[in-house]
Amino acid sequence: MKKGKVIAFGMMMAVAVSSSLFAWPFGKKQSDADGTKSGTAKTPGWTLNASKPVKFDWYINFSWFARHWGDSEVSKYITQKTGVDVNFIVPAGNEAEKLNTMIAGDALPDLITLGWWEGQVPMMIDAGLVEPLDELAKKYDPYFFTVANSDKLGWYRQADGHIYGYPNASYTPADYKKYAGKLTSNETFLVRKDMYEALGKPDMTTPEGFLKALRAAKAKYPTVNGLSVIPFGTNEFTDTGCGMLQNTLAHFLAISPEQNGKFADPAIGLTENPEYVRWLKALRQAHQEGLIPTDVFVDKRSQIEEKAAQGRYFCMLYQNWDMQAAQNALYQKDPNMIYIAVDGPKDTRGDVPTLAGGGISGWTITLISKNCKDKARAMQFLTYLISEEGQMDTNFGIKDKTYSINNGVPQLLPAIKKLDQTDKNKQETDIGVQYTYWMLMDTAWQAQWGIEYGQAVGQPQLWTRPYVKSFAVYDGLTLPVGSDEDLIYQEIQRKWGKVLSDLLRAPTEKDFDKILADYNQFKKDKGIDKVVALQTKLMNANKAKLGVK
Repeated sequence: MKKGKVIAFGMMMAVAVSSSLFAWPFGKKQSDADGTKSGTAKTPGWTLNASKPVKFDWYINFSWFARHWGDSEVSKYITQKTGVDVNFIVPAGNEAEKLNTMIAGDALPDLITLGWWEGQVPMMIDAGLVEPLDELAKKYDPYFFTVANSDKLGWYRQADGHIYGYPNASYTPADYKKYAGKLTSNETFLVRKDMYEALGKPDMTTPEGFLKALRAAKAKYPTVNGLSVIPFGTNEFTDTGCGMLQNTLAHFLAISPEQNGKFADPAIGLTENPEYVRWLKALRQAHQEGLIPTDVFVDKRSQIEEKAAQGRYFCMLYQNWDMQAAQNALYQKDPNMIYIAVDGPKDTRGDVPTLAGGGISGWTITLISKNCKDKARAMQFLTYLISEEGQMDTNFGIKDKTYSINNGVPQLLPAIKKLDQTDKNKQETDIGVQYTYWMLMDTAWQAQWGIEYGQAVGQPQLWTRPYVKSFAVYDGLTLPVGSDEDLIYQEIQRKWGKVLSDLLRAPTEKDFDKILADYNQFKKDKGIDKVVALQTKLMNANKAKLGVK
């Protein structure tokens, strides 16, 4: 999962939630045309229809998602409990192409889960292709308003007064107060423990120290089990850049997304920041010296994870939670081969990093298509999943079979916990706990139980705790679809996607400077100031909504 949250193109909700909006006439039950019974504010609808089987097609806009419903114990249990079966649909290649094709053909499946920042979210809403959840809930399952978080509903309420999607992994300002010291970030600078220690635990917080360590790693460990070592790796490059080399690098350098009162989009607004440019030049030097192989620019997530599981990377700027399978595989070979988090790139002042914790926008949002075969049951299933019962089922599984309650705290049974820590893939395929089905997971809710990390994966998570910061006010800075600002932004983003790779692969620093200067001029000519002005206006609206000065 991508838990270092992208501060990018997403959703902006202009109308704050009001408690009066939820004063629905909950007392009277309604029925769908096909006989589905509706719930009430006190009775969840799914409990009234569990004996009636239904199967939903659920589109997951992530090509790497490889789970199926019905093979694990948890998914079978949920289907037996709710009557709902699921057929996951996952794109085989480019996610945007698949989703755009379905949108163009008005062929969206029953449910859709995608990143909140994706441009298709406002596209689907504006085209009337998805249903307002508040209207469905009012008609079929008022219990939704009992279990849904009002702050999240307010955040995702559109200017038309409706709510079309509900997030996962969302953290409200109240969560940051309630769970202070327990929250973590997904953003880490990782090193292979045994290599790092054998090299004397080098200081890699400066460009000079970083390059020196990469050279030393390649010299001492030219190969790993017969395969060439990769001194530095990161997440995949896309047509709009590389998130870890934009957002996360900026966070390690303590660069605020707000500069002189204006929003500085990390995808397009950092290229005139000397601290950021300083580190891009270090990465260019690393590539010139063969310390960043060409594979890094073309590998997809599955390939990155495969190489990580082989222990081929010396260091990585990477989302640590997505390393679970690789970490467990390495730990089984040798506990000293795992990746640990250490101090990464710093600015010239040596400031501590400001790592992104979960934002109120979350990671993904789930929507119900207007084509949904049974909107009542879909709404009731969504309500079940976000409820505490649904969270218990998707996180812990089946009481006394996968977990037990000890002193009021749910804990996985020893055998399940061991399997999760030693073979994550088998656990998710056969058992299905620990948010195998993460589409509506509430990770802030999970924090109350005091998360117990396995020895293979715990250190990177715990390392981030002192540096976690909320970036919620920079979430959801949606530029109106089709507006001049939106078109300018998209063109600049696409240009940056190419320029970033060109900068890192520039033959000389002089070439780097020329590419960067041309890009900065391109931004100016295209109207970057107009984009920044609107993004700043939206940022200030977020501040007002969240009560941030």
